[in-house]
Amino acid sequence: MATDSSNGNGHHETTTTKKPPSPSPLRFSKFFQSNMRILVTGGAGFIGSHLVDRLMENEKNEVIVADNYFTGSKDNLQKWIGHPRFELIRHDVTEPLLIEVDQIYHLACPASPIFYKYNPVKTIKTNVIGTMNMLGLAKRVGARILLTSTSEVYGDPLVHPQPESYWGNVNPIGVRSCYDEGKRVAETLMFDYHRQHGLEIRIARIFNTYGPRMNIDDGRVVSNFIAQALRGEPLTVQCPGTQTRSFCYVTDLVDGLIRLMEGTNTGPINLGNPGEFTMTELAETVKELINPDVEIKMVENTPDDPRQRKPDITKAKELLGWEPKVKLRDGLPLMEENFRLRLGVGKKN
Repeated sequence: MATDSSNGNGHHETTTTKKPPSPSPLRFSKFFQSNMRILVTGGAGFIGSHLVDRLMENEKNEVIVADNYFTGSKDNLQKWIGHPRFELIRHDVTEPLLIEVDQIYHLACPASPIFYKYNPVKTIKTNVIGTMNMLGLAKRVGARILLTSTSEVYGDPLVHPQPESYWGNVNPIGVRSCYDEGKRVAETLMFDYHRQHGLEIRIARIFNTYGPRMNIDDGRVVSNFIAQALRGEPLTVQCPGTQTRSFCYVTDLVDGLIRLMEGTNTGPINLGNPGEFTMTELAETVKELINPDVEIKMVENTPDDPRQRKPDITKAKELLGWEPKVKLRDGLPLMEENFRLRLGVGKKN
């Protein structure tokens, strides 16, 4: 691919970008069809491990997980350890990784406030240096790369619901900025590598997601409420309680990620459930479904907490044929079951 660029004196220089090599010479073999090699960074985490489950269902996939276990856990991948098509590497994405792969799902990053505020500098490094390392890997081996970005790139939105064309309303120096701005830079890097080096990129902007294997005390509202209800503690709703979120069940989200990776659109594409709930409504629903005896208690809010969050999923519907199927009332009991097991709390008769 040749591109013209002016050097400022009116002279045009032609720069040629060479197509990156295929990950393996066996890709084009007449007699042998090699497997698709897929790297999932952050694959021991909540969403990552559900993605691995889906990818491993396809016998043509070999899955490699790279995770440093800061928020992820080997337990989430227990059933695949020792499987001939599965490999697990303890690796921090802020260090380069040299492997041969066809596709990269780049999920690695702490995604809940408790974890990303714990070490904000590390969060920025993961988002920026980690993404650069994965893009460098993709460039070297000619792999397609998908970044899981976030609805946090919209900040505290002034537009509702949020379409992908909305640039956001983000505080660059707040306590959440390491995550919000980190993901915004990660998106910038993705598009710069795409334009400058011809990389095949995909960007998903993920809205609130819930389901089994979420960290129990990760500060996210659904896991908080379920854990509190199971322990018989009051459900703590941050003031004023009228702030809204939309909740997508994890299997729906994974389906969207795979469709995005396999499709032809770079994104960014919003993936989330447009069904909107206030925090008070969510607390009432959890109370009704899990423990009618608990009380609901209002507590102080955290800084820069967005008042409204709801995806516009028009693009996902049109370009990916995707929309969420699992309703909140059906998803919460599946998560409750998983939390009961992990907390050792039996059901009352």
